[in-house]
Amino acid sequence: MARDYQMKAHDYQIKEMEMALLESDSDDEIEILSIFAMEEERLKRERASTSRRGSIVGRKVIKRDYLQGEARLFQAHDPYFIQKRNATRTLGLSSLQKMTAALRILAYGVAADSTDKYVRIGESTAVESLKKFVKAVVNIFSEEYLRSSNSNNIARLLAVNEKRGFLGMLGSIDCMHWKWKNCPTAWKGQYTGHSREPTLILEAVASNDRWIWHAFFGLPGSHNDINVLEHSSIFTELAQGRAPPVNYSINGHDYTMGYYFADGIHPQWSIFVKTISAPLEAKKKHFARVQEACRKDVECAFGILQARFSIVRGPARFWDEATLNDIMKACIILHNMIIEDERDPNGVQQHDDYKQVPESIPTPTSRELTIEVQNFIQSHIRIRDRETHSQLQADLVEHLWQLHGQSSFNFHACIIYLCYFLL
Repeated sequence: MARDYQMKAHDYQIKEMEMALLESDSDDEIEILSIFAMEEERLKRERASTSRRGSIVGRKVIKRDYLQGEARLFQAHDPYFIQKRNATRTLGLSSLQKMTAALRILAYGVAADSTDKYVRIGESTAVESLKKFVKAVVNIFSEEYLRSSNSNNIARLLAVNEKRGFLGMLGSIDCMHWKWKNCPTAWKGQYTGHSREPTLILEAVASNDRWIWHAFFGLPGSHNDINVLEHSSIFTELAQGRAPPVNYSINGHDYTMGYYFADGIHPQWSIFVKTISAPLEAKKKHFARVQEACRKDVECAFGILQARFSIVRGPARFWDEATLNDIMKACIILHNMIIEDERDPNGVQQHDDYKQVPESIPTPTSRELTIEVQNFIQSHIRIRDRETHSQLQADLVEHLWQLHGQSSFNFHACIIYLCYFLL
């Protein structure tokens, strides 16, 4: 009450001084009058802030610095995205402008200077924003969205692919080429392959929902899929005995490793299942048709990735490989984020979640190398076993044919029943 009385008395004094100053025409008195007007406006704002205690009566309002909180989001990783003032105290580009320019280049594949028309940002700044943005995305989110499949993910993949008729399947593997327009002249021979243009290769593994589980990028386009596979780290954990176990049985035979669908150029390893070229028997034709349809999962993932991010569909305009590597990984991370966001929450079971599940605590590495080396060699022998590859393919042919026979029998039984019922 005493504070309200003081504010009212202060307002009365200000009004009396205003009336007295209005009768005068001097510049000094008019300036004083403007100062009093600003003081009155400040008091009104202060009164409004103190009179309102919150949405609930008696609740105290805490004044928080929201702008500082927003700045901390970007400062936590890279202070480049914080809006600053230059030497002339002019406010610079905001974090939203820099990230919008980077996303427009990624999504539309446009040149850096074309963002000036919409975002009002220079070419060099747009390029720098893109490099900073993709590097931040890779550093922050690669552990979550570029991780290898864990035990829960493998269990989900095995359950989904078992419904498709393929027990033990973990995904499809293939390679994609990205044209490198600004490849240095001295490197063009090394990076030029069958397309007669310099390219960079991406090896990827995708599941049926187009989630990319493995991405290996950067080898010159002169390599084929076999060379890329030899350089890739896709089977490193399996060879070292750190991969989650995969046990299943097909046609009376037990298997201890999952497999991937691959095209004809991949070697005949136990970890790959390829199609049958020019099949003659009906069951082999059926297997080839189903296998080739399921192998398109990774091809569809490549198509969706290029449709969403046109920068990887068109020719790469940057000079250094490190920037191109960050761009490709950032696009894959954002692709997996979209897959996770667009997943139907009603159609996905509880065990179908992709979120990272902590594994068991890793055991300390032993310094006795004899046993580890022997196990490593044995794992490589099992991965490259041609007999297991042939046996697994034959078992899958029989298994799919049995499923096809059951579905055909059920279909014919329904037709006969309907005919009998109608007649």
